[in-house]
Amino acid sequence: MKTIFQHIKGDKTIWAIVAILAIFSFMPVYSASTNLVYVVGSGSTLGHLAKHVVLLIMGFAIIYGVHKIPYRYFSGGSVLMLPVVIVLLIFTLAQGTTIGGANASRWIRIGGIGFQTSTLAGLVLMVYVARYLAKNKEKKILFKESLWQLWLPVAAVLILILPANFSTTAIIFVMILMVAFIGGYPLKYIGFILSAGIVALSIFVLIAKAFPDAMPNRVQTWQSRIESFSDKKGKEAYQVEKAKIAIATGGTLGVGPGKSVQKNFLPQSTSDFIFAIIVEEYGLVGGFLIVSIYFMLLFRIFVVIRKTTTIFATLLVLGVGVPIIFQATINMAVATNLFPVTGQTLPLISSGGTSIWMTCFALGMILSVSASKEETEEDILDDNPLDILHETID
Repeated sequence: MKTIFQHIKGDKTIWAIVAILAIFSFMPVYSASTNLVYVVGSGSTLGHLAKHVVLLIMGFAIIYGVHKIPYRYFSGGSVLMLPVVIVLLIFTLAQGTTIGGANASRWIRIGGIGFQTSTLAGLVLMVYVARYLAKNKEKKILFKESLWQLWLPVAAVLILILPANFSTTAIIFVMILMVAFIGGYPLKYIGFILSAGIVALSIFVLIAKAFPDAMPNRVQTWQSRIESFSDKKGKEAYQVEKAKIAIATGGTLGVGPGKSVQKNFLPQSTSDFIFAIIVEEYGLVGGFLIVSIYFMLLFRIFVVIRKTTTIFATLLVLGVGVPIIFQATINMAVATNLFPVTGQTLPLISSGGTSIWMTCFALGMILSVSASKEETEEDILDDNPLDILHETID
């Protein structure tokens, strides 16, 4: 055991939080997978649990590998990865597949494994934005110049994510504006970008309405989710209603592990609505415990930020760390009917490879920052992306 801890660097509390969330997820995923087995007719409960465990083990391998990389490499790496994710998003938009018979145009298959490219794109984009803001912290930012260097790549990525995944697009956009504000980007320019984003979304909706065959079902899906949230009708309303029943049934201490009834009726019981199953089986106490663990993770993220020695490190941790908590909050808000259905998973607890892996990649970057020794801004931002590529190959 001592040998293992010698190789683990960075904030030990974050490591412990990740381990607790991962281990806790076993029972809810195993229990909720009965829906997939007996209702959908997919595999076995042990098979789904084994798959989830394997994905988590791979996730921990990602955390370990990434946290060993000096965080300065992520700066140049984001520049190298940006064209790659744009190509992947274009391919996804053109070749998006279906999963379980459902429309899943945000997914592609790589080696038989479903991969959600928007999650990777969001992570790369946050690092890229952190790099730009850190590089221009001591300079007067010219709006026209920033349009080309910062907002054009951001717009290109978000436009490619939007048709298949509005909620992820909105989360990334809000997080980017938050990082831009904290990074010292002029507030009046942020207001202009926000207005431009709203106008662009309105134009997209109008075009989708005018040419429904070009992007079938997307705007209708958003519309139906909003209407379901307000009118309490439709498929999404059915899911939320079952989630509310699950939460109400759980009471203070829950019905017990594996004894959930609503898992047999909730279509997304292992992913989007797993928090409702947790509360049903473990009660208000279990739900409060999960919220507390995410709150503790947020606290430790700010502890890491406080100890950073460079602006890039601060913005990097903020940009990749806060979205994890934001996503968890949205997932729990949807289950408790405080927010329309979005399709966001509960980080490290819901089943799903891409969500687990990208969350682990983000946590690995945070741990890399917390494990780093003092560096100067010049050491990080003067790295040529091509030099980093050559070092990696060597």
